[in-house]
Amino acid sequence: NLMIHRHPCILKYISSWKKGSSYYLATEEAKPLAQVIGSQTTLQICIGLHSILRALIFLHENAEASHNNICSSSVYVTPEGSWKLGCLEYLCKFSEFNLAYLKKIKKFRYEKSIAPEEDVTSVTQVNPVSLDQFAFGVLTDEVLRLKNVDDVPALLEFRELCRQSLQNADPILRPNLNSVLRHAFFTHDFINIHAFLMELPLKTETEKEQFFSTLIQQLKSFPEKIVAEQLGRLLLSRMVLLDPTAQLKLLPYVLKPKTDDEPPEEAGLFAVSTFKSHLVPRLLQIFCVRDTSVRLLLLSHLNSYIYTFQVDELERQILPELLVGIKDHDDQLVSVTLRALADLVPILGAATVIGGKRGKLFTDGRPNHNQSRREIRPIKRTDEKNNKNNNMAAHLTEKNLIELPERPSPDGGEENMESPGVFAEEETTWSDWDVSHSDTNLGNEIQVIEEEVKVLPIPSASTKIDRNLYKKKTVISDITELDIKNSRSQSSKEEMDFFTDMEPVIEKPRIIHIEEREQARKSVFDFKGDTVQDDNDDGWGDDLNDWGGDNGLDELAD
Repeated sequence: NLMIHRHPCILKYISSWKKGSSYYLATEEAKPLAQVIGSQTTLQICIGLHSILRALIFLHENAEASHNNICSSSVYVTPEGSWKLGCLEYLCKFSEFNLAYLKKIKKFRYEKSIAPEEDVTSVTQVNPVSLDQFAFGVLTDEVLRLKNVDDVPALLEFRELCRQSLQNADPILRPNLNSVLRHAFFTHDFINIHAFLMELPLKTETEKEQFFSTLIQQLKSFPEKIVAEQLGRLLLSRMVLLDPTAQLKLLPYVLKPKTDDEPPEEAGLFAVSTFKSHLVPRLLQIFCVRDTSVRLLLLSHLNSYIYTFQVDELERQILPELLVGIKDHDDQLVSVTLRALADLVPILGAATVIGGKRGKLFTDGRPNHNQSRREIRPIKRTDEKNNKNNNMAAHLTEKNLIELPERPSPDGGEENMESPGVFAEEETTWSDWDVSHSDTNLGNEIQVIEEEVKVLPIPSASTKIDRNLYKKKTVISDITELDIKNSRSQSSKEEMDFFTDMEPVIEKPRIIHIEEREQARKSVFDFKGDTVQDDNDDGWGDDLNDWGGDNGLDELAD
């Protein structure tokens, strides 16, 4: 039945399947009314009852069927706060309605919602519409029992109508549901706005223009939380976004969160917290719609509500959709999209928005005022030092003269820059030093260059100021009076080396040099004199022995 009967006030069917012996039904996200009735306000209950009443009228007049089980367990509430009629398991066509069917489903129905006339045996005396009228009266009495009568206009009268008329034992005395819909409880401004937005496709252009022209003033008279919960989805519907009058007089206030620094006439409709909780989820869904008119409208007001999104929502949902927009052939869409990307750069950064490699290609040529302030600070800190130095310089200025040491002759290119007179004077001076005899006149007076000391301002960039100023030197007429002392160079004391004895001694291998004898080359022509001499000596010795040479000589000597 949910799949066949479609209405904005009936729970939306999605899918159904069978698994084993069980059947499963998938619908839109919603909670039973019993779970949220404690947090519902009187105005929300009023709007919810109005939706259930419209769903019943649709079933009776268009579907020609009765629900047969109107109670709190058959009503569901969506996350947006809308009431939807469900549990159409016991729905029955008027043509198929009979007493046997009522007896069959009686044990599954809500006991308090069963009308008294069902006990009658004659089927002709039971009107299926009257059964739903009685059950709706019971539901209304239960949900409005503990509510304040001053919250909604005509609440007390409507409660009495439900108790006395809708729950009347005589079904003929029960009022028609259309007449109940026209009661003052359902005809105040908020209900009329909700009903007009629900039936917007059926309205004429004149009615739309008149309605949207005064809508923003009417909405500001109600609590913004109730408006956001009950009308937020309708205010951002496709029909409202594409209406020319709504684009000019309504949407600029809906898409701009309220701030404290704006006058009430120009302030937005919702606070930032309310905007984030109720409108941001809807806007994220609308950004996925690839419709040029809708996208242009959202981008034209993006700078007003862009800060209400989280960073990950901008990066993962909004930015990819904007990057798709710059690839479209519509020049206007591309232009508006590029402006929207510029608004994302301060939040996400240029690297995330445009990507690619970037570098420092421009420099800041503005004058740096902070740098001049840094230069002034050292001057203030060194005022005392400057005063002391100025006093000492003034003391020297009174004496007006200071002896400067003689400048030695420069080496290199500075010789050409000096005047000839100075160069000649230096030659004569060095010639006196070259003379070796002691009679040289060393009493020449040393020329003293006297200059007038000028006090110059101390630069601010200097961090250290030399306090040791020049002292006035006495004029020495004879060089022999100079006390020249030899400077002694301070030799650093030798440190004791504790690792001297720990140095390893590595002996080198001893190498024995063996002289090589030259072997004479043998030849048949070589003459060995020593060998012949030895042979002769040996031979003569032998001969003398043979002759008894020694004895004979001795005898001759005798």
